[in-house]
Amino acid sequence: MAKGSGTMLVKNDGTVFWFCSSKCKKNMLELKRDPRRLKWTKKYVKGGIKVKK
Repeated sequence: MAKGSGTMLVKNDGTVFWFCSSKCKKNMLELKRDPRRLKWTKKYVKGGIKVKK
């Protein structure tokens, strides 16, 4: 993603989200998907997400 492109979303608590496309925005906000589980995202974790017990 080039500087100055994409969409910025700022939540009421001050959290800032940058989305490269509407596909990314819809998957996170509307569909409530975790970007670490989706292979096409930059935050994907290959070995899986470790859950502390």
